[in-house]
Amino acid sequence: ARPRRVRRLILAAPVNPWSPHGQFLALLLGNSIGSALFKATAARMTVTYGYWLSRLYGDPGKIPSGTLEGYSAPFKIPGTFDYGLSVMRCWNSGLHELESALPKLADYPTLLIWGSRDCAVDPGSAAPLQKVFKHCELVMFEGVGHLPYEEMPNAFNRALLTFLQSGPQ
Repeated sequence: ARPRRVRRLILAAPVNPWSPHGQFLALLLGNSIGSALFKATAARMTVTYGYWLSRLYGDPGKIPSGTLEGYSAPFKIPGTFDYGLSVMRCWNSGLHELESALPKLADYPTLLIWGSRDCAVDPGSAAPLQKVFKHCELVMFEGVGHLPYEEMPNAFNRALLTFLQSGPQ
């Protein structure tokens, strides 16, 4: 018998079937008209990248210097927007697949980490996701957005270490 390679799961603000965020965007950008409009404008709207990045933070004042440049760099790679739009085309069907696959993961001890001000993945979806797992802890960072590992790296790492160092469940 092969050893079990995965023993625990750590999910940071994971996309999931219970978060409505992204579903409308997928309908809008997943069709040919929305996709064409997005491609015609997005690459030219670099001035808005800072706005969209700041929405991912609970406190935009915590955005480290150079972060926008780091997150914006992939947009300069040819094909990046096409790839993103291909993800949008199958977003909702992918969520249905994920929902049917989740019960297979129910026995893995799981840590969910979220920011209470996450506008990318609804923090309210943590509760139904948590119910999928038999042994699941939820760490909700108050006032933090979608990137808790950037807004509160020390607290985030402490939560990870506490979970990983806890005994078998």
